[in-house]
Amino acid sequence: MNKLFAGIVLIIGVGLLFSCSKKTIVYQADGKMENFSPVYTDYEFMSAKAKVVIEEESGKITRGNLNLRAKKDSVLWFIISPGMGMEAVRGLITKEKIQIQDRIGKENVNLTFKEFESIYGLKLSLEIFQNVLFANPPHKVDYKDRLVRVGKSFELTQVRDKVRYFSKVDVNYRKVSELVSNSLDDRGSLLASYATFQEVDSKPFPLEVLYKLAYQLPEGGQNTIIHVEWTSVDPHSEPLSFPFKF
Repeated sequence: MNKLFAGIVLIIGVGLLFSCSKKTIVYQADGKMENFSPVYTDYEFMSAKAKVVIEEESGKITRGNLNLRAKKDSVLWFIISPGMGMEAVRGLITKEKIQIQDRIGKENVNLTFKEFESIYGLKLSLEIFQNVLFANPPHKVDYKDRLVRVGKSFELTQVRDKVRYFSKVDVNYRKVSELVSNSLDDRGSLLASYATFQEVDSKPFPLEVLYKLAYQLPEGGQNTIIHVEWTSVDPHSEPLSFPFKF
């Protein structure tokens, strides 16, 4: 189950980028955000590739390649391969559920988000996945939230559906530089650290990201660390296919 869960949470570690260029250019911030106005990503369809490293609590380290296709506010589809053309995990995330096909261990997942939370202790949604991918604040800011300027960051605290989200939004990049999310019952947590950004259409997007997840399994609490480095991204105006079946 640990290996399968690592495949599931990999999709959280997908810092999607939006660019026609294959060449990576590190983003150089040339201005500061005086008022809170973070940069959000807009797209219709996209495909992307990344190198990933998963470190499990047991000490096991897994390295592989990730292929992803996305339709905004609708579908995230991915394949994880350890190399040699071998497909290890295939997944589909929609507004309704998480579906994972483990082609090696044969431990498949077909759960609604509510069922997923009851098992693993992590409250997720397609919206949360997308915002974590793009280094966006997890939710839109409203009067219930706490927002303060501290040095070179805005610090945003939000509580939604019994989960507390704490985000640091860099005033230069206008993106989330660090996110800490904890369920109020302490069953699950997510930490995301966006180390560097690349320039895409003159805007910053995540390039290298580290994620740490704490979650529940029948044998007790577990931790997984995920490193992601994006190698290519392509936007598409025409629809993409999202092939998936158990």
